[in-house]
Amino acid sequence: MRAGRLVALMLILQRRGRITARDLAVELEVSERTVLRDIEELSGAGVPVYATRGPGGGFQLLENNLPDLTDPDEWQPVARRPGRPRRARVHITPDGLRLAAVLRRLQPIRVRRVQAPPDDGWLEASFRLETIDGAVVDVLSLGPNIRVIDPADLRDRVADSARRIALLYPDS
Repeated sequence: MRAGRLVALMLILQRRGRITARDLAVELEVSERTVLRDIEELSGAGVPVYATRGPGGGFQLLENNLPDLTDPDEWQPVARRPGRPRRARVHITPDGLRLAAVLRRLQPIRVRRVQAPPDDGWLEASFRLETIDGAVVDVLSLGPNIRVIDPADLRDRVADSARRIALLYPDS
């Protein structure tokens, strides 16, 4: 029963794009809490699902990673790393820390204690890296207030995404 509901949930997300937990609950005929547990289960299995908060928010699959559910052999879950969760290291401004807290991005973010504060005002911090795709969205939401130090694949994906966004807004 649950496996069928998870597949149905993925098909709904693939077909409809962003959808709220309430609408998913109505469509799947379950409670909102069950939908949240199912979303968490899919995410833990490597399905690229992410949430957008606020008005117009909801759950959706990352567009560049939509699984093709018409061919089950086509989709493979993201490889999971055993042991401790992977962490990303960043430089972040104090304004970036406040923005991350308000937007609930990269939470919980850990600021590394240093003996003397850096002259440029940037702080070193780390956050748990669940998926690269999700972290790219979170890092980009903080704009110029954050720089990725490590891992290199996250830094490269953020840079690539920022370049593609910049191409959408050429100077006049």
